[in-house]
Amino acid sequence: MTAPSAFGLSTEARNLHWLLSNLVEEVPGVHSVTVVSSDGLMLLSSDPGLATAKAEGGQRGPRGSSADLATIVSGIGSLTIGAAKLMDGGGVKQTMVAMDEGSVFVMSISDGSLLGVHATPDCDMSVIAYHMALFVGRAGHVLTPELRSELRKSMESAQ
Repeated sequence: MTAPSAFGLSTEARNLHWLLSNLVEEVPGVHSVTVVSSDGLMLLSSDPGLATAKAEGGQRGPRGSSADLATIVSGIGSLTIGAAKLMDGGGVKQTMVAMDEGSVFVMSISDGSLLGVHATPDCDMSVIAYHMALFVGRAGHVLTPELRSELRKSMESAQ
């Protein structure tokens, strides 16, 4: 599992990379994790190198690309926010999509960003939701506009 080079990043950015890496490495059944901004741009990914793996024939995440997971998470977030507005349901806290061959979990972060997880179909959903909530609790207060800008630039330079 690699993230874009943490070299040259601020302490807060390196800590977020570390938290994201731990989520993938320590929670059974997790394939990949991403954080997208409220405007749909990928800020963090557990493995931006999956695009390379796809080109080489390997696939682990949705269509083998972390950018695809970010797109899916952003789309699910927009759809559920729109549905909540239509139903006067208030803010969306979390969403889960269970499929035959996998699961996608989306959780809101306090600044409008979203945390998305792609996991195996037989994963323990409660364990994943618990670890996602821990990440959101730790990351929510440090995702300042300055840090989001730094992370966005880091992701752009990694591609």
